[in-house]
Amino acid sequence: MPGPAARSHGSRSVVTSLGAVVRPRDLMAETAEAKAAWRARIVTLFPEAFPGVLGLSLTGKALEAGLWGLETIDLRLFGIGKHRNVDDTPAGGGAGMVLRADVVAAALDDAARGTPADRARWPVIYMSPRGKPFTQEDARRLAAAEGVTLLCGRFEGVDERVLEAYGVEEISIGDFVLTGGELAAQVVLDATVRLREGVLGNADSATEESHSNGLLEHPQYTRPAEWQGRAIPEVLTSGNHKKIAAWRREMSAALTRARRPDLWQKFTAKE
Repeated sequence: MPGPAARSHGSRSVVTSLGAVVRPRDLMAETAEAKAAWRARIVTLFPEAFPGVLGLSLTGKALEAGLWGLETIDLRLFGIGKHRNVDDTPAGGGAGMVLRADVVAAALDDAARGTPADRARWPVIYMSPRGKPFTQEDARRLAAAEGVTLLCGRFEGVDERVLEAYGVEEISIGDFVLTGGELAAQVVLDATVRLREGVLGNADSATEESHSNGLLEHPQYTRPAEWQGRAIPEVLTSGNHKKIAAWRREMSAALTRARRPDLWQKFTAKE
């Protein structure tokens, strides 16, 4: 059976803003994607799913400003034969279909062009319900890299051989199953991109929120001072910053103990 025909960069699309997808060859001069900018390459059967929510709010503004780059790589273009088949029946029988190793490998090879071989500098990740749970620590690790390639699965998953051969890392966003990896990839990218310099309006926001220090975030309040008989805690309007900081630490600890005993155990084990 013939393998996939060699293909040019036409298999990739560069996303510059919500609804704006441009082919790289048409974009070379304009996008040159500031070499320092963090980049994400998404291997997917549904490139039209991107940027999705990533094109909104702060991540969308950062995308348009060139603070990060997003490329989609259409897996279908690497399919086999005139129908561009990307999957086949599971070996050993069973329901559903499995993405072929040769097809996925060709797409990953395309995604690897111009990227460092060191996986610490450019991780390659398969969004999978059997993967390691995604954490804030992972988001920080990815944000510190030069970019990331995310493989979005479909059907019953991906042939194990290509995951082994390419040393692909598997990550899960939770103990549940989605119809594909596109939504999960957007979750990972949102958590990661917001940690890049210049994306959040206030750099302190990323250091004061849930999971930044191993604890859940303390309660937040704003105007009006009283709402439906409920007042803002007095300490927050006292102007005493030392007392406010102590109250917030206490509340974070209490919430974590009550809602996430697993996190509390990890936090106390570090002390």
